Amino acid sequence: MTVFTTWRARMLASIGIGALVALSACAPTPQASSSPSPSPSPSTASPEPYAGPIVFVGDELDAFSLTPEEIVGIVPEATDVGDPSPALEQVSDGGSLPADPPICDALYAEQSLGSVGARTVEWQVPTDPANGFGRMTIMQFADEAQAEGRMDQLLQAAEQCAEFSKEGTITFDAAIPEPSEDVRAFAGSLVDAGLDWRSFDAFASTGNVIVQLWQPFSGDRDFDAEAAALLLQTRAGEARSGLIDELTENPPVAETDPSGDPGAVWSEWQIGVGGVGPLRLGDSVDAALAKAGEDAQVMEPEYDGGPWRLVAPGGAGSILVQPVEAGDAVWSITVGSDRSLDESVDDGAALPHRGDIRLGAPVADAMAAYPGGTVVDVVAAGDDFYAVTTRDGQVFRFQADRDVAEEGSMIVGITVEDATARTPLVFG
Repeated sequence: MTVFTTWRARMLASIGIGALVALSACAPTPQASSSPSPSPSPSTASPEPYAGPIVFVGDELDAFSLTPEEIVGIVPEATDVGDPSPALEQVSDGGSLPADPPICDALYAEQSLGSVGARTVEWQVPTDPANGFGRMTIMQFADEAQAEGRMDQLLQAAEQCAEFSKEGTITFDAAIPEPSEDVRAFAGSLVDAGLDWRSFDAFASTGNVIVQLWQPFSGDRDFDAEAAALLLQTRAGEARSGLIDELTENPPVAETDPSGDPGAVWSEWQIGVGGVGPLRLGDSVDAALAKAGEDAQVMEPEYDGGPWRLVAPGGAGSILVQPVEAGDAVWSITVGSDRSLDESVDDGAALPHRGDIRLGAPVADAMAAYPGGTVVDVVAAGDDFYAVTTRDGQVFRFQADRDVAEEGSMIVGITVEDATARTPLVFG
């Protein structure tokens, strides 16, 4: 069994790191004068510090990145350290035998599963040809609760899995610094003698973000786990403070959700944060289906837990209504297809749209209209899409008919999802 699959980096866009520069003006020393001094102008009150949820979105993830020099400090053999990339490859190819104790499987999980956005930094390790590269992944989850739940399990594994069994005896030697300023971190080396697999992992988490630095290695070698954990912890704390300052000066504003008239034709409906036209996220499935119009054909799910399909009058296209796992509330709504490998493409002119973006448009148009997202390639499923998120946990996925990096890639589906309703991964 292959535990990790080599990641094929694709740099799809340059990520610029914005800097907020505070300017202060120095007034010259006033000259002596017999004239009366003017009355001082009233000072402008400072805004109240932002006290809402700590939720990073899109390019704000760049604040967690380490510099090339810092990465070399952790992995001295690292060369060709790249810039943060919005491209994420997910293998999602299943697992192996369960660990004992089960919580230790958290150390083997593909951590980006369940995330809604990411930035990745890669480097080469030419002195270790058996592995050859390392990676830092900055993962955005839908809300603080989802990231906290995952980090809780990772820390439990770090504390309980100094030695455990899976397909053989495995050790994980962890350094766990004290939490600092709402940031938790740990690092350690995992040695799986049965699979002849070794990797160094360092994690940090704050708000809705988890950062993982991952370096596979051969033979016997030591990493400074404590120094790596403290560095990631410090950088995460800086990112948190920076976000609070930014949201204090520029409080977040939620997107206005367009409403839809159930009597209007589907092509006039808009895809917004609350749903698609009159079909609302969080409504019961029955309530959503009833708003599709009398002429819409309703098709039941093809499998247990699958989406309901609404077919437009005349068969011009379809809408998928997906309930939450083991529930009846609408979790996501897809206009068109939710898979890249479907052969047919619905008529975008006859279906709801996201702003000016309709089915059949180039994916590049969606990336230009909604910048700051993540390009995702799900290897096992053969799915490719561009995902954009909101600070309130909604995700918009523009499903592509092929690799998003390929020229001419086209949108075959647009999904809006309440990602806060996702069922989290649970280990142990």
